[in-house]
Amino acid sequence: MVRAYDRSRPVPRETITALLDLAVRAPSAGFTQGWDFLVLTEDEDLQRFWRVTTDAGDPDTWLDGMRTAPALVVCLSDPERYLDRYAEPDKGWTDRDPGRWPVPYWDVDTGMAALLMLLGAVDAGLASCFFGVPPHRQADALEAFGVPADRRVVGVVSVGYPAPDRRSPSLRRGRRPLREVAHAGTFGEPWQR
Repeated sequence: MVRAYDRSRPVPRETITALLDLAVRAPSAGFTQGWDFLVLTEDEDLQRFWRVTTDAGDPDTWLDGMRTAPALVVCLSDPERYLDRYAEPDKGWTDRDPGRWPVPYWDVDTGMAALLMLLGAVDAGLASCFFGVPPHRQADALEAFGVPADRRVVGVVSVGYPAPDRRSPSLRRGRRPLREVAHAGTFGEPWQR
């Protein structure tokens, strides 16, 4: 996750297209593909995004670097598409009750699509970061870009060439070891390599 970009180096359009081609290959429940991707590369659009998603004078310094990203991909999920799909005869549900879902797969699937873009960016020699839009700013973001109100902002993928930046202090925490997070048969029984 990179939070500072070389603003003078735009990401080639064909590279962004390749990242989107990866995203649409993500798995999705019922092959619903209930995602949309709003791609922002024009200065006017990028400025509008930051204006509607952040508060003036926001003290978060990480935003200073994020604002240098030459490309943003807003990852949107479409819950209605899933509810419609699972009301089709091959799925067997006659109602469209979102309570049937153990988790909102529309968001999970869109998150997996975002992950493919993140990995693709690294493979293309680029930097990227996945970040969220504050809940109280999501409706404004949808409206500002003409996105239907029934879509959900799952997150945003920033893409660009990396610029020098400080390492996140959070990295000092270290990665949790596999023996702590992978369980064999019973929770608490460490997975052995």
